[in-house]
Amino acid sequence: MSSEQRPSANRMTLQTFKARGAGATKGFKLLKKKRDALKSRFQFLLKDIVETKLLVGQGLKDASFALAKSQWANAGDDITSTVVERSKKPSVLVKLVAENIAGVSIPVFKMTRDGTRDSSEETLGIAHGGAVINATRETYLKAVTQLVRLASLQTAFKTLDEEIKMTSRRVNALEYVIIPRIEDTIHYIILEMDEQSREEFFRVKKVVEKKKAKLLKERIEQELLAGGKSAVNDVNAIDAPSALGEKDADVIF
Repeated sequence: MSSEQRPSANRMTLQTFKARGAGATKGFKLLKKKRDALKSRFQFLLKDIVETKLLVGQGLKDASFALAKSQWANAGDDITSTVVERSKKPSVLVKLVAENIAGVSIPVFKMTRDGTRDSSEETLGIAHGGAVINATRETYLKAVTQLVRLASLQTAFKTLDEEIKMTSRRVNALEYVIIPRIEDTIHYIILEMDEQSREEFFRVKKVVEKKKAKLLKERIEQELLAGGKSAVNDVNAIDAPSALGEKDADVIF
């Protein structure tokens, strides 16, 4: 705080900065715990994403192979256009919900399926290949489920990454900037108050010494004045005339 204006050194300011320091230390500990919890969750998500990506790749490969089998079972005709024509409403919906992790709202995708909307596709392949087409539908459903899960994990991963960076900046700011600055201010205030106490003690000591010197001088003057008056009285008493009128040889005083 050398380039900033120093606060006034008094007990009220000292208590204020001590309260700020206690609050900053408490906030630092809480943010550090939050960062550790987010990092733990981040590592878990990273491992889960790797596993899910492998499952998605295998699921899409199985879905493509199942689609080829269904086309072969349907006498080699492409059933994609037929499926698109019969699909009026989506049977699979994805909803966005929030999950709380250490005070951070993480978006999560939840997939729901309404089997009643697949009634138009159930008659597909009645003549031949119906079982294979139904198996292909189930295979694609599993692949879509894994895709939705992967999207949810990656979204949570990115959100946690941004939150960890922001929390780390706050923790570093508190640890290396805010708390040392408050401690430096408290140290400065304590030093200034000690200096003020020493100055006040020295001032009081000087005032007391001056008062003692003044009292001593007044007492000496009073004693000298009183001594001068007694000397004058003694002289007057010696020079007083004798009551006998003449000096008597027998009287020695």
